[in-house]
Amino acid sequence: MVVDHHKDYLANVRSMLSALVYPLQYVVNLPFDAAEWVTDQMVTRQSLVAENERLKQEQLLFNSKLQRYEILETENQRLRELLESSFRLNDKVLIAELIEVQLQSFRRQVVINKGKREGAYDGQPIVDAAGIMGQIIHVGPFSSTVLLITDPNHALPVQVNRNGLRAIAVGTGRDDRLVLEHLPNNADIQVGDLIISSGLGRRFPSGYPVGQIEQISLDPGESFAKVTIRPSAQLSQSREVLMVWPYQHNQLDTEELASK
Repeated sequence: MVVDHHKDYLANVRSMLSALVYPLQYVVNLPFDAAEWVTDQMVTRQSLVAENERLKQEQLLFNSKLQRYEILETENQRLRELLESSFRLNDKVLIAELIEVQLQSFRRQVVINKGKREGAYDGQPIVDAAGIMGQIIHVGPFSSTVLLITDPNHALPVQVNRNGLRAIAVGTGRDDRLVLEHLPNNADIQVGDLIISSGLGRRFPSGYPVGQIEQISLDPGESFAKVTIRPSAQLSQSREVLMVWPYQHNQLDTEELASK
């Protein structure tokens, strides 16, 4: 050992002994290596499962936020459209939200979240960004019931925008259809004509869209034509509406002049 330490004569012998002993060392260490490998695999799998679960939760959260952003973007678009339509009215307006929808075979009503507290009154017109929706028939302290123009009990004075021909638009109980009454068979009307509010009765703002003529049926045995129109208002889609105070400024001016 002393000679090998100083002269390194037994290097080859040590190499051979190491080669002979290695299989034995490998067999002895195999259970420990296997246990360590299994432990590493279990830890790795657990960490992967935990990370996968965390990523799923984050993805769900991000998807929820994305949907909320899309909802907000759509809502902002609707509000911008309402704002643009309010400029066309030139009247006092207030945005309200639908909180209940009452749609039955012969009943077309909705409930909005504005009432007497905001100055709502019976007969007040309600519109959306595209056209006239209806009028308030019941006012509560914090909410109001709106009768839609498609309700069979609702009638609206209108006129053909192209030539000023006057008629009455009556509800049919369907959200996609109104009928025009008191139009003779020889009336100057065409499919696609825009129907607007006439302002007669001083309840609805004049010149606001009501719908477009969709179908004209002429019966020689009848005095009046059967005309159906498709409403302009998004009656089954609108979530925000405009409460309108038409002719309020004119009434105030008249009262001021009368007082003088």
